[in-house]
Amino acid sequence: MARARVAGVRAFALAPGVLERVADAVTPQGILAAARLPVATLEAVRPGTVLVLCDLRDPGNVGTLIRTADATGAAAVVLTGPGVDPTNPKALRASAGSIFHVPVVVAELDDALADLRAKGARILASVVRGGGDPCASDLAGPCALLIGNEAAGLAEAVVARCDASLTIPMAGRAESLNAATAGAMLAYEAMVQRRHGRDPRTF
Repeated sequence: MARARVAGVRAFALAPGVLERVADAVTPQGILAAARLPVATLEAVRPGTVLVLCDLRDPGNVGTLIRTADATGAAAVVLTGPGVDPTNPKALRASAGSIFHVPVVVAELDDALADLRAKGARILASVVRGGGDPCASDLAGPCALLIGNEAAGLAEAVVARCDASLTIPMAGRAESLNAATAGAMLAYEAMVQRRHGRDPRTF
């Protein structure tokens, strides 16, 4: 509280029971903050690794991928389709504050792909099978990593518009990975390649 006051943030003590009534969480953390969310546009997105979330429906996945983008130094997160609003309370909590640190854009898929291609990005689809090994693919340069809907994945028409497809190798019997997990693995591999150059490692 002392640090908040030094920073010019006004702080108020709430009467017992007030926080429980206004918070949407079952067990709120005991503190509530009001802040203005930054507004990002496609035009402001710099070249780099961009996570493009296509019609994701789970706010926890969206928030986790925003947090992942921040942690791996991605240039932005772009949400397309009729999926989760990034300001959804669960998405905000899952982002753990990263929504304030990485540009988050809501845009039409056509506009996003056109803008990112114009900035030199390769458009890469994440698919369950049939794609290239991410570790043997060039992710060091500007690229858009498309992550599909949790149930249906990316539409075939969308995959056909991409420059290449990526499939994360799996050793066990799981049919697929959670969308947030797959996105995190691809974003991390892109970060490793940006730092150390392309490396033909395999999982």
